Amino acid sequence: MIAVNGITKRFKLYAKPSDRLKELVFGRCYHHTYTALDNVSFKVGKGEAVGILGKNGAGKSTLLKLLTGILLPDAGRIDIQGKVTGLLELGTGFDFNLSGLENITTNGLLLGMTPAEIRSLRDQIIAFAELEHYIKEPLRTYSSGMVMRLAFAIAIHANPDCFIVDEALSVGDAHFQQKCMRKIRRFRERGGTLVFVSHDLNAVKMICDRALVLDQGRLVADAPPEQAVNYYNRIIAKMESAEEVPSTVPGAYGSGRAEMVEWEFRGEESLTTVVSSGEICRCRLRIRAQQEIPQLTVGILIRDRFGQDIFGTNSYLLGVPLTLGPEQEVDVVFRLPMTIAPGKYTLTAALHTDENHVEECFQWCDNIVKFEVAGIKGTRFAGVCRLATTMEVIKRGRGNAEDRLKPGVVGGAH
Repeated sequence: MIAVNGITKRFKLYAKPSDRLKELVFGRCYHHTYTALDNVSFKVGKGEAVGILGKNGAGKSTLLKLLTGILLPDAGRIDIQGKVTGLLELGTGFDFNLSGLENITTNGLLLGMTPAEIRSLRDQIIAFAELEHYIKEPLRTYSSGMVMRLAFAIAIHANPDCFIVDEALSVGDAHFQQKCMRKIRRFRERGGTLVFVSHDLNAVKMICDRALVLDQGRLVADAPPEQAVNYYNRIIAKMESAEEVPSTVPGAYGSGRAEMVEWEFRGEESLTTVVSSGEICRCRLRIRAQQEIPQLTVGILIRDRFGQDIFGTNSYLLGVPLTLGPEQEVDVVFRLPMTIAPGKYTLTAALHTDENHVEECFQWCDNIVKFEVAGIKGTRFAGVCRLATTMEVIKRGRGNAEDRLKPGVVGGAH
């Protein structure tokens, strides 16, 4: 469906607009070259969903513009089979002086739809975008969320073979985002190909078959979603292999100024890593500082079998300050009720500064423990987690008199 072979894209950057004219007149160089993409190659098969991850400036948007034909590569080749539509930067392909109805026609034509197709799908597009009362108003009067809804509705109804989605979906409200995700899943079930760029790591894990990681214009990882997300987190932590201290934990990374030398996870009743939903679990981490650490944050993160982040916390969020001296060891113990649905999970642990690992990461250990939740203690529930819920029934008698039944607690531990 998509074959990208060694593409490179460079841009000329000028300090001020007049330098363009000076370069043309005097024949001297007044610019510096910025390489947005450098020798990037990958393939996306028919019916496959591929995520693209990377920090701001990594080259994600440039890559999507190349895939949709908005830009041309300076080197390399892109081969695409089938019809491609894209939802890129908000408002791309729209005329904000025209009405929403007129933009359906103009944008649909730009996406390769015929006038007959646009007429037959117009009502479906309007209904999906939920803009029935505003469709004849100029687009300049729309909110950013309304513009995104219209753009997505047109693009997905253009019947593409390959659908390319940028961060534009993040503008919509929760209701419409869920609606878009359902539409994308149905698109995939019909054999459609998806290229998905998002900073929502859980969405990438749930939707995509694999993910690419870009860093400074280079493709640095092409892996299953969870592995790609872990690699992306490593980039965010600003950890380069040359700067890392070898860790005693396989697959861990970090500066090594502090490290986990021992860990234990078990249910307080089962005394094993197979626990019941609702059982109190104890996670103990033994930490050793190689040098003085004036501000240490210890965190844990639970992920489900899809790699989704279910729950995370750390000593910074819990308001427990930690200071370690050189060669000092401490045991940090987390106790938490495992009120999550039965299934298989992993525990990730991390040592860093402040609230997250962005400033300095001492050690990050993905999937340091595997555990299973089997069976439910107390009231059964649906979904991912059990929330303590109260329920009250109010009987309405004659004359609107109220007869309140005794409130009960649903979902709490028994």
